[in-house]
Amino acid sequence: MSEVRSAELIAAYAYCRAIAKREAKNFYYSFVALPRHKSDAMCAVYAFMRKADDLSDDESLTLEVRRAAMAEWTAGWRASVYGRTTDPILLAVHDTQSRFGIPDELLEQLVAGTTLDLEPQQGVATQKFNGEHFQAYETFDALYRYCYLVASVVGLVCIRIFEYTDARAELLAEQTGIAFQLTNILRDVREDAERGRIYLPLDDMASAGTSADAFLLAVKDGQTTPALMSLLQTEITRAEQYYSASEELIPLLAPDAQPAMRVLVRIYHRLLDRIAASPATVFRDRISVPTPQKLAILAPGLIQSLLARVFG
Repeated sequence: MSEVRSAELIAAYAYCRAIAKREAKNFYYSFVALPRHKSDAMCAVYAFMRKADDLSDDESLTLEVRRAAMAEWTAGWRASVYGRTTDPILLAVHDTQSRFGIPDELLEQLVAGTTLDLEPQQGVATQKFNGEHFQAYETFDALYRYCYLVASVVGLVCIRIFEYTDARAELLAEQTGIAFQLTNILRDVREDAERGRIYLPLDDMASAGTSADAFLLAVKDGQTTPALMSLLQTEITRAEQYYSASEELIPLLAPDAQPAMRVLVRIYHRLLDRIAASPATVFRDRISVPTPQKLAILAPGLIQSLLARVFG
C-alpha cells in the first residue's frame, strides 16, 4: 500500500511541478535553487494557489458560479486532510502540510485571499467611469489586508518549507509579501483596470492631486499627468521600503533555502526597478523581467545552493 501511495505522490508532485513550470513566471526560477523535497513542496503550494486563482478569476463564469466552484474546491481540500481525495494537487498539498508543519489556518487564509474579489469588502468603493463600474481600495490599510491575504500568507507558508527557527522571520516574511504584491499591482495597473479593479488607494490618489477618473483615462489612452507620476512614485517608494525586510529575512532561513529566497527577491526587485525606470509604461503595457536577466540572477543562486548543501 505504501508503494502505491508513494507512486501516487510522485505523480502528484510531478503534476504540480508541470503547473509551476508553465505558469510561475518568477517563482519557478527560485524553486529550482531549492533542494528537491523543498522544491516539490513549493510547486505543490503554487499549484494549489494557481487552481484557486483560476477558479476565482474565470470571468467567463458568473460570480455565483465562481463562488460555488471555490466552495467545492475548498471543501475538497478540507476533506483531503483526512485522506479523502484523488486530486493530485490536493494530495501533494496534504503531504507538504504534513511534512513541513503548515497549519490549516494559513491555507484557509490563502483561499480567503483568492476569493476577496468575489465578495463585498470593507474599504472597497465602487467608482463609475464611462458608464462602467470599478472596485477601488479606499486606503492603504484596506489594501494592506488584501496584500496580506494574497501574498504575505504565501510568504508565511513558504518560510515553513524553507525552514526557520527565529520567530522574527514571520513578520519579515509578511512584509516581504507586501513588497512583492505592491510590485505586482504596479505591473498590472492596466490589466486590473480592464477587469474593473483599481488597487492603488484612492486616498493616495487624492494626496497626489489626481483621481480615479484621471487614472482610468490614462489606462484608456496612455496619457499620463505629473500627478499620476507622483502617485506611482509614492507606491514605488512604499514597495522599496517593504523590500528592506527581505534582507533581514534571508539570513534567518535554513542555509539550503537562502539562495532560493535571494533569487526570488532579486527577480521581483528587478521588476520594480524596471517599473521605476519607466513608470508611465504601466498604463500602456505590462513590464516584465526578460528571461536572460532571470537566468543571470538564477545562476549564482544555483551555485550558492550547491555550496550550501555540500558545506552547510
